[in-house]
Amino acid sequence: MLAIISPEAEGHPTVAVTTSSPESAQVSGAPGKSTITEWIGRTCGVLLHAIVRGLAITKIPPNHLTFIGLMVNSAAAVAFGYGKFFLAGVIIFLAGIFDMTDGRVARVTNTVSVFGGFFDSVIDRYSDLALYFGLLVYYARVNRFFYVVLVALAMTGSVMVSYVRARAESLIDQCKVGFMERPERIVLLIIGALFDHMAPVLWVIAVISNISVVHRILYTRSVLRARELEEARGLPNH
Repeated sequence: MLAIISPEAEGHPTVAVTTSSPESAQVSGAPGKSTITEWIGRTCGVLLHAIVRGLAITKIPPNHLTFIGLMVNSAAAVAFGYGKFFLAGVIIFLAGIFDMTDGRVARVTNTVSVFGGFFDSVIDRYSDLALYFGLLVYYARVNRFFYVVLVALAMTGSVMVSYVRARAESLIDQCKVGFMERPERIVLLIIGALFDHMAPVLWVIAVISNISVVHRILYTRSVLRARELEEARGLPNH
């Protein structure tokens, strides 16, 4: 049985039930109709646009929004330090609003700058480190030495996966291979905090982020070697 939800012109959804095999079951609709996922995406986009417009009206400089995001994440770090994981998850989610809006506000207010992008990247690193530092404090307070080491590994991988990409892209065009970029790490930390399952989250971040570091190192080496070979072929024979 497959329930297909399709919005009508008046905005009231109707549900039609059809039978199909699991292999062929899919959500479909007439041209111009939108799926629930697209509707949710549009709704979130509208809300985000309204927040951006509101912040633009206040004329708060985008760099100030970036710094406020750091302060909010620091509050989450304090909550982590006291073992208030659910509260920390909520605060990190709120901090994400500033992460998503600072660049958009800069574009709306026509204040995009090279320094703004640089400042945002630096503050993002401090925000990440603050969250991990809060976890380090908590696990140290409860005498869980193994988790102190695990957090340290996750923190190291998180910093290095960003550093390696930045350093590689000073040598090659781009280095986006691997996983565990900052958005993925933040989402995992929120999930771990809200559902009180931080240990598996830390394992995932620690392992995959450091694997991604190695992947990016090897990828950069292969690109540089290919470039050297091309340059060597272009040299005249003596």
